Amino acid sequence: MKRIFYHYLILILSLVYFSCSKDEIFEDELKHPDEELVEDKPKPTEPSVDTKTLTFPKKEMRAVWITTAWGLDWPNGQYSVDAQKAEYINYLDRFKSLKINAIFFQVKAMGDAFYESSYEPWSRYITGTRGKAPNYDVLKFLIDEAHARDIEFHAWMNPYRIATRASSSDSYPDLFSSVDALWVLDLEKIQIYNPALPEVQKRLADIVKELITKYDVDGIHFDDYFYPSAFVSDKNVSDAADYQKYGKSYKTIQDFRRANVDKAIKGVHDVIVATKPELVFSIAPTSDNKYNVEKMFADVTKWAKEGWIDVVMPQLYHEIGHKTADFITRLNWWTQNNHKAAVIAGHGFYRFGDGTAGAAFQTASELERQFDLTRQNKKVVGNIMYRAKNVMDNKIGITNQLAAIYRNIAVPPLLGRSVAPDPIEPKEVKLENGTLKWTTSGNVRSVIYYFDDLKKEGKVFAITNKNSYLAGPSGYYCISTINSDNKESNPSKLLKK
Repeated sequence: MKRIFYHYLILILSLVYFSCSKDEIFEDELKHPDEELVEDKPKPTEPSVDTKTLTFPKKEMRAVWITTAWGLDWPNGQYSVDAQKAEYINYLDRFKSLKINAIFFQVKAMGDAFYESSYEPWSRYITGTRGKAPNYDVLKFLIDEAHARDIEFHAWMNPYRIATRASSSDSYPDLFSSVDALWVLDLEKIQIYNPALPEVQKRLADIVKELITKYDVDGIHFDDYFYPSAFVSDKNVSDAADYQKYGKSYKTIQDFRRANVDKAIKGVHDVIVATKPELVFSIAPTSDNKYNVEKMFADVTKWAKEGWIDVVMPQLYHEIGHKTADFITRLNWWTQNNHKAAVIAGHGFYRFGDGTAGAAFQTASELERQFDLTRQNKKVVGNIMYRAKNVMDNKIGITNQLAAIYRNIAVPPLLGRSVAPDPIEPKEVKLENGTLKWTTSGNVRSVIYYFDDLKKEGKVFAITNKNSYLAGPSGYYCISTINSDNKESNPSKLLKK
């Protein structure tokens, strides 16, 4: 029986073998010995990493103040339209190369305007004559050129100053036709709007409303000048009559003065929120808050606490270790008392290379140390340089140091109120032949992040209006979107190159 079984088994196996065609046999024999392994090997997949675990670079506003009072930064005594435009473009191109993403341009320095205003005359620094109109829309040009380079334009105003003079023997310029002489105080060296008057408080809000209605600015900015120091130091200056008329509900005349500035600041905040709530309202006080409160009657921390300002930008112009105005001490104070306002550190760029400024400002390493401190502080969302011309001068290589600090692009932070539709995470994100591709929806820009090591902080590779971008070195990429208010979407999945 066993022998018969073996014969049947051999017969069955022979039939199975010969039932296969020659072609199938030869095809099988011609296969590469590793081909089966190649076919079965899974295709490369994107890294399965939760982007929430990644360390993204800190958002930063990187800004410069451009001063027009006395024509200091612009137009610098030039009255030719072509020369003015060329100089401004030269500033912007340099700032763009430094990866600066905002400018704070002084549009109202002396009760005047760098645009056609119903409330203030044309600035004399544009044509050489106060009230004389130039042959172009200055402010539109300034804003358009900044926005063309993805640089924010914040309109910097001095709220009260109308004019200055060297001594009381000099005369002030004639008041603009819309200004009532009763609203104005002629002090020894400065002429100002009287902060005590309700008409002045309303006028300031009206000036801001006109500007933000006519022009596409990104924010309104006030400097550190409120009540002049003459109200404290000059015995010939008295607002006792104003106090008697308007301030009976206040215990002291000092409280009355602070309340007057409070009303002006709140009025500007309210008109911004009612007219263009997406705009940012910022204040640049002196670093010494006691001086702000007691000498200029500007209760900046109250404004921050009440939410009347979006950003506080203390002028931290002294060095680390200064005896009375130490950079570290003042920075810490403002970040501990900023309340609802974001903090942007103001740096005394003009001091670097100035022989009278002290030893610390004769080396660019002081700036690097200051930036290290601001970047380590979670409440600080950026830095601003005073002022534009000093950035261009590059004394002691200080601008080269700034370029090294700003070697990578930064995403600007969301400041103030977000009004635009929320940005949506990019879709259909892929990498084809070395090019990143994706789709977006709405009025957004795209941010491309790069990581060479998923355990380390990434960097911003590019910010673009396009939906494709040539990838750079090998590593990992993801993409987000930001809307016009700088609100950012969630990042996309990671792509590996």
